[in-house]
Amino acid sequence: MNRPRRRSRKLRILLSRVGDRISKKNILALSIFLLCLLGCWWLFTSLEINIFTPEGLAQAAREMGVSAILIYILSIIIAIVISPIPGTPLTIAAGAIWGPVPAAIYATIGSFVGGLIAYFIGRTLGRSAVKVLTGKIIYFSKHRGEVYLGLIMFFARLFPVLPFDFMSYGAGLAKLSLPIYASASLLGAFPCNFFLTHLGAAFTLNKTMLGIMASLFLILFVGLPWGIQRYNWLGMKDIIRVE
Repeated sequence: MNRPRRRSRKLRILLSRVGDRISKKNILALSIFLLCLLGCWWLFTSLEINIFTPEGLAQAAREMGVSAILIYILSIIIAIVISPIPGTPLTIAAGAIWGPVPAAIYATIGSFVGGLIAYFIGRTLGRSAVKVLTGKIIYFSKHRGEVYLGLIMFFARLFPVLPFDFMSYGAGLAKLSLPIYASASLLGAFPCNFFLTHLGAAFTLNKTMLGIMASLFLILFVGLPWGIQRYNWLGMKDIIRVE
């Protein structure tokens, strides 16, 4: 009599654990990710243009007009959620196509929405799912408090120390407060995108301006990450770890 009861109890525990994992939030996160994959497939097959390259984006802008803006925003969202797709070259190219201010606005919308999706996936699906998506194990520490981690997120977004998708997934894994994450992400995103789109626009300007922008680009995207890695500025190596 005891064995059937024990088996029944184990079965209920197992079903309860499965039910906890397959929650509404997890189903929603998986659905959003599948929609991103579907959008990626549509961009690759239906458009007959590789929108994820600067050349393809320029061609889409010439041939599709206003619709290319929506496609560009969608491509930025997908580039953040699906890590192997690079978003920075697209942002630079957008500055040359639409001008620095409009392109920065479009890029900020796309990166903010994509970042929220990555944050939500990390928070609901957990570390294993993020490792599958990024190929990395991401650790964020909240031992100095959520506000300090939010400031680190802001500076890391303002000066692109780490890829934004890693930052968003890591914030979700650490269960950083959504208002803090969203504020740090949005406030840091526009200046960063504005600089990148200005760099793209500089290709259409004189060589002096292009040289200045290229030098700043190297300092921000190469020199700053190197300095943080070597000297642990702001204690970032104690807060964020990517393996």
